[in-house]
Amino acid sequence: MVLGLSIVFVWTVCFLFTALFMVLSEKRGLDREKCSPYECGFEPIGSARSSFSIRFFLVAVLFVVFDVEVVLLMPFAYMFCYGKSALGILSSSGFLFILFGGLYHEYREGSLEWVN
Repeated sequence: MVLGLSIVFVWTVCFLFTALFMVLSEKRGLDREKCSPYECGFEPIGSARSSFSIRFFLVAVLFVVFDVEVVLLMPFAYMFCYGKSALGILSSSGFLFILFGGLYHEYREGSLEWVN
């Protein structure tokens, strides 16, 4: 009985605090400076939506993918030092084969070329 009442009380308090914070955090008025994309005190020179190179984005995505692959390769380094099981060596060799196959495909496609 006491446990049920305390759970209802905690849920009620959480609901009331959530409602109170939602009401207090509403934006009251629109200010020209606050609606500006730059709030540093200077007038903006141009659009905040400047375009950037898609090639730069693709190279950045490739670097993120290779960072994840390095993290996935770290257990293999540990396995080569301490484990040396045939299944571990076979799985790491397969993983590296897939990695280098993807790298070769990206090189052949021209995704790694910064300037054409």
